[in-house]
Amino acid sequence: MNFSSKTPFRFQPAGKIRLKTALVFPFILQITVAVGLVGYFSFRNGQQAVENLAQQLIQSVSVRIENHVLGYFNKSFQILRVTEDNVKAGNLDLNDFEGLKRYFWNVVLEGDLESYIFYGNEQGEFIGVEHLETGKIQLKIRTLETEPMREIYRLDDQGNIAEFLKQAEYDPRKRPWYQVAKQAKKPTWSSIYPFFSRKNTDTALGISAVLPMFEYDQNLQGVLCVNITLLRITEFLKALYISPHGQSFIIERSGDLVVSSKIEKPFKIRGKGEDAKIERFPANKTEDITIRNTANAFLQRFGSFVAIQNSEQVKFQQNGEWYYAQILPIQDQKGLDWLVVVVVPESDFMTEIQRNTQITIGLCLIALGWATGIGILTARWITKPIFRLNEASHKLAKGELNQLVKVRGIQELETLANSFNGMAEQLKESFDTLEEKVKERTGQLAEANQEISTLNTRLKAENLRMGAELDVLREMQQLILPKPQELEEIQDLDIVGYMEPADEVGGDYYDILATHGIVTIGIGDVTGHGLESGILMVMIQAAVRTLKEVEEHNPVKFLNTLNRMIYYNIQRMNSDKNLTLAILNYAEGLLSISGQHEEILIVRQGGNIERIDTMDLGFPIGLDEDITEFISHTLITLNSGDGVVLYTDGITEAQNSQKKFYELEKLCIIISKNWHQKAEAIKNAVIEDVKSFMGKQKQLDDITLLVIKKK
Repeated sequence: MNFSSKTPFRFQPAGKIRLKTALVFPFILQITVAVGLVGYFSFRNGQQAVENLAQQLIQSVSVRIENHVLGYFNKSFQILRVTEDNVKAGNLDLNDFEGLKRYFWNVVLEGDLESYIFYGNEQGEFIGVEHLETGKIQLKIRTLETEPMREIYRLDDQGNIAEFLKQAEYDPRKRPWYQVAKQAKKPTWSSIYPFFSRKNTDTALGISAVLPMFEYDQNLQGVLCVNITLLRITEFLKALYISPHGQSFIIERSGDLVVSSKIEKPFKIRGKGEDAKIERFPANKTEDITIRNTANAFLQRFGSFVAIQNSEQVKFQQNGEWYYAQILPIQDQKGLDWLVVVVVPESDFMTEIQRNTQITIGLCLIALGWATGIGILTARWITKPIFRLNEASHKLAKGELNQLVKVRGIQELETLANSFNGMAEQLKESFDTLEEKVKERTGQLAEANQEISTLNTRLKAENLRMGAELDVLREMQQLILPKPQELEEIQDLDIVGYMEPADEVGGDYYDILATHGIVTIGIGDVTGHGLESGILMVMIQAAVRTLKEVEEHNPVKFLNTLNRMIYYNIQRMNSDKNLTLAILNYAEGLLSISGQHEEILIVRQGGNIERIDTMDLGFPIGLDEDITEFISHTLITLNSGDGVVLYTDGITEAQNSQKKFYELEKLCIIISKNWHQKAEAIKNAVIEDVKSFMGKQKQLDDITLLVIKKK
């Protein structure tokens, strides 16, 4: 039989895509975009992490240098203050050079400071004791009898003169340390000047801590002084590890280098001996390119070093590479005003990031190739039986009714093939008895259509009704949850809450109510989820708020009254629902806990966690009419920085693709690790960790989390 003229077959118009292409191309496109985005964001996040790490590192190193310099310098003034106190107390006479010699000898012998302490007066007299790096101790003295010469002696192990060494002309009143003390009339620092006597002819920059001494008539009597070489600061900077290519240096407000971790001698010497002159190196003109470019970057931004009053950071390029630098003022009350600079190249941190990025991109490309191959094979596997069905349908359209298609492996396609075969058989039978069955089939179809239409109408109405109920209940749940502005008004606590239902309506409950100086916190978990659980959750919230408003503070009466109300409502609903519920009351650092729920986590300031088992503090709500004998409570003291974390089992029993639970121990670890942050950040860290653990696994239970931290 040929009836193709009655049912013409239309071939696929030009411009349409093939099924195999439609299956494979979007799949490959999605994977390609995902791989590209993963690689890009991995690199960008790495760069941001490097910048944050570099800024934190240079800030930390700058503070360490500042603390070292100030602590090192303050020790010298402590020696001078102690000496001044001994003079004022009458234990030490500045005119008794023998007593000064003995005192200075004791100071340099037992101290860990700079090894040269001395005194000069208005008559030109001078006495000083210096502990040389060779271990020998020298006495330097100029009196009215020896002027204008200053004599130098070696002292023995008892502090007595053992050997005359040499003499030379010397007037303390003309030295920089004496002149600056005389001008300042208070404890202060000298300017930086050269020291020539540390290692034979070796020269180093130094600075003197000076303390002017006045007579009772306020006339200047003389100046006490401790010499401080800058070599120790240089050695500290050289030993301080920053990064493989990081460095640090200190400059004056004029821009002259004081010390550097890379430049051992930031100066040139003009002349010899006591007449030698020092030519200092400006930081922006040194031979070291990093120091030079760092100084110029700060000068370009601020105009001068004098304008820098606070810690500042800059980022600049050198030889096509980014560098991070921080400048920090070092100041004290005695006139010290330096700037410490720390600079690190971005490459010190980017090497590992770039290597990891390359590995990530390589793995993504391998995954892309693998997924593409699997996609093509899958497309072929799916489309092959479809092509056979397509070919059979073409023949059927041409009137060849004896068609039988065999498909194995894919349940839906096998069902389709069976349906096609059945349709072909029925079609053949229909044509054999077409006229006899037309009326019968038409009547049956009409009845079936009517029944389907009626059922569809009823189903649509039922779906609309249930959808509206769920929408209303879901909206009610969201409306009764505490708003962020309510939580912010609680002065003593930093509180944040989070709830995500597994279905349209959740069965978890939490609320925070603050009245009359008492903060009441409730958290519960209704068995199951969905419409009944959501309704029960709303009942719980209303009951808690009502008992709160009537100022029922007794935990036993509170929970037993709430339980009776819920129990009677559950009986009326003919439901088997019940819930765990914990009620916490906080006021003035004291936290009361009652009711049975998950373990309550008390987190102390340092991140230590105390787990409170609530099994003996209550009984499930709604199981029995009277639970008075099961209810108890416990009291916890919260200090500043302490807090509480409440949760439902949707967190601890969250599953990954291997069906493993998240568990309470993992929750405790992430809370302890992030406890130094604010409540919002702690909540985000927990939720992100749970979501990361679950991966693509479907959420099976409601997730609720409360983080409460005492300010």
